[in-house]
Amino acid sequence: MIDDMSTENVAEATWRQMLERHSAARRGGSPEAIEAAAAEPRLRQLFPFLSHGCLTFHRNTEYPWSNDLPFIACTTPYKVYATGYAELLGETEIPQEAAALVVAHLPND
Repeated sequence: MIDDMSTENVAEATWRQMLERHSAARRGGSPEAIEAAAAEPRLRQLFPFLSHGCLTFHRNTEYPWSNDLPFIACTTPYKVYATGYAELLGETEIPQEAAALVVAHLPND
């Protein structure tokens, strides 16, 4: 999936491919949620991963994923959950609000 490692790291290349709607990088999810999350500098530093209609964020770029950060379920309304669906952190019709909610619940580190 990553085609040019000389100028981008894995997370940057994955974000780029998701935003460009590259077929290998977009397995479900909402283009609007991806764009909103990509606009958030703290989320842009993380590795994005789409699975089962959810946009998740990880500290690492290879399996096993960190799975310790909140994520967006790309449904209508968008739902933001704590790790492992432990808690519904909020719902919104606006993808930018969903991305901001994830950022608000990220750990400081």
